[in-house]
Amino acid sequence: MAFSMAWPEDAVQDGSGDDRARGQLTAFRGELYRCFATYRDALFELADAVLCKQDRVHMLAELSLEPEHRRGHGALYGAVNCGRVDIARLRWSLACLPLPAWDDGRIRLAADVSNWLRPDAATSPDRLFCHCYARGKGNAQMIPGWPYSVIAALEPGRTSWTLPLDAARLGPADDATAVTAAQVRQVVARIIAAGHWRDGDPGILVVFDAAMT
Repeated sequence: MAFSMAWPEDAVQDGSGDDRARGQLTAFRGELYRCFATYRDALFELADAVLCKQDRVHMLAELSLEPEHRRGHGALYGAVNCGRVDIARLRWSLACLPLPAWDDGRIRLAADVSNWLRPDAATSPDRLFCHCYARGKGNAQMIPGWPYSVIAALEPGRTSWTLPLDAARLGPADDATAVTAAQVRQVVARIIAAGHWRDGDPGILVVFDAAMT
């Protein structure tokens, strides 16, 4: 059921090379659009604007100037304030994507916490002190921000490309280890339901950050 939901209408046809890649990308973009519960068009164009912008995003308004965003800046703020995403469906859609192929057939996942530092956002709720290292120095710093627990599928070889499968923001009352353990169980369950792993396949390998063990 999960696979048929993520790839409707046989959007991905048998093929190879660029045609197959384009088919998979087209199918996922269609499913991503359906994951937007409200303000679909505005949220979809906002996502394209973020992906296609050549440099950092310093403020929301400048995204409305990107060619991919065909609406005014008012629609952009409306999408951010009132738009809703079906997170459960999005997680299933990500789990149904083709996973990176390893020679031994084993699926490899990585779990880590990534910080979105927000030191100047004094009115933002639920900020925590995030551990990070000062640039050019060996001493640690604690900077206010939002920590996110991320689960990703790893690709073989020397590459920084990964397939993010889940992300959860840690709150003040959350235990990072408990949240990550629950995430891994849920991601593995979705991977199995999507048909990526069957009885007799090599066990799924999960790599954790040292602080989580």
